[in-house]
Amino acid sequence: MLRYLTAGESHGKCLIAVIEGIPAGLKIKEEDINKELERRQKGFGRSQRMQIEHDKIEILSGIRWGKTTGSPICLKIENRDYLNWQKIMSIDEKDKDEKFLLTKPRPGHADLPGILKFRHTDIRDVQERASARETSIRVAVGAICKKFLLEFDIKIYSAVEEIGGVSLKLTEEEIINNYSAIENSCVRTPDKNVEEKMVEIIKRCSEKGDTVGGIFKIVVTGLPPGIGSYIQWDKKLDANIARGILSIQAVKGLEIGRGFELGHLFGSEVHDEIFYDEKNKKYYRKTNNAGGIEGGMTNGENLVIRAVMKPIPTLGQPLKSIDIKTKKQTEANVVRSDVCAVPACAVIAESVVAYSISDAFLEKFAGDSMDETKKRFAEYLEYLENF
Repeated sequence: MLRYLTAGESHGKCLIAVIEGIPAGLKIKEEDINKELERRQKGFGRSQRMQIEHDKIEILSGIRWGKTTGSPICLKIENRDYLNWQKIMSIDEKDKDEKFLLTKPRPGHADLPGILKFRHTDIRDVQERASARETSIRVAVGAICKKFLLEFDIKIYSAVEEIGGVSLKLTEEEIINNYSAIENSCVRTPDKNVEEKMVEIIKRCSEKGDTVGGIFKIVVTGLPPGIGSYIQWDKKLDANIARGILSIQAVKGLEIGRGFELGHLFGSEVHDEIFYDEKNKKYYRKTNNAGGIEGGMTNGENLVIRAVMKPIPTLGQPLKSIDIKTKKQTEANVVRSDVCAVPACAVIAESVVAYSISDAFLEKFAGDSMDETKKRFAEYLEYLENF
C-alpha cells in the first residue's frame, strides 16, 4: 500500500510530505525532484510568487546513498516568502494582530465554506492551507512515483488543449511525438500560432484584472492490462485517478478517453474492438475510445485523461462579497495570484496520476524491494505473452 500526507501553509515556514510504501532500492536524487518542481513553476500567467520561491527539495529521511531504504520518505520545501510573513503566520499568540485579519471571502474559493466549517473568524486560516501552493509538495511526491514507474517503462505526458476559448485538440501520438515542443512552450502547446493566441488571452485578462482557465490532457504509455480492479469501488483505477485530479485546486471536471462525447454515440461507434497480434503475442485495439481503462482496470492501451481547470477565484477586479464581520456588502479580498495556471496544473496532474498508478501497481506486484517488484512484474509480462 502506498500512501502520503502533506502539511504546511502557503506562507508558513515550509511544506512537508511523508510518503510510505516505496520499495527499497529505487534510485532517487534531489535533482530528480527539483526538475519536476521547476516544471510546475513555469507557464505564462503565473504570479510574482514564482520569482520568489525557486522551489528546492530537501530529503529528510528514507533515502540513503542515493537509494530508497523502504522507510517512509520525508520531503521538505522551504517557503522563502515566509521571511516576509513571520508575524502574520507566527505560532505564538503574542503576535496576534487584528490588522492582519481577512474578512471578505472570494467567490469560487474555499474561503466562506472553510470558515463556516471550522468556525474561523479569519479567512487566512482557510486560504493558507487551501492555496494551490500545497501542490508543490505533491509534485515532489509525484516525482518519486514517476521515477518508480519509469523503472517499468511507464511514462507520463501532458499538454494544454485550451485556454480561454483558444483550443487545439491533440491526439495521443501528437502529444508524444511533439513533447519537446510542448515542454518548451510557455503554455504547453506544440503549435506556435496557438501559443501566441493563448498568451494574448492571458495578457488581456491580466490587464482587466481577470483570470482564465482551460483544458489539459494527460497521456500515460507502457501500462500493461490489469492495473486496478473491478472487485471493489475503491479499487477502480479510473475512480482513484479522478479523485486525485479533482483534488487539485480549481479542477472542476475530467473525462477518460472520449468521455462525455460517448453520451452522443451508439455502442457500435464507441466500444474498441479487440484484436490479437500473433507476432508480439498480445491483445490490442485499433481505437482507444475507452482511454485505456475498462471496468476500472488498464486494458493495455494508452491511458488518456482530459481535465478542466476553472479560472482562479482571486481577481484583480474583485467580485461582490459579504464582510463576515460586518455582514455588509463589499468586494472580495484581493491577494497575489496567478492570472492563468493551466500549464502548471497539467504538470501537477502528471504527479497525482503517477501516485494513483503507482499505488495500484504496487498493490498488484508488491515487493519490499525493487528487485522483488521487478521480478513479479516480469513474471506477469511472461504470463500475458503465453495466455
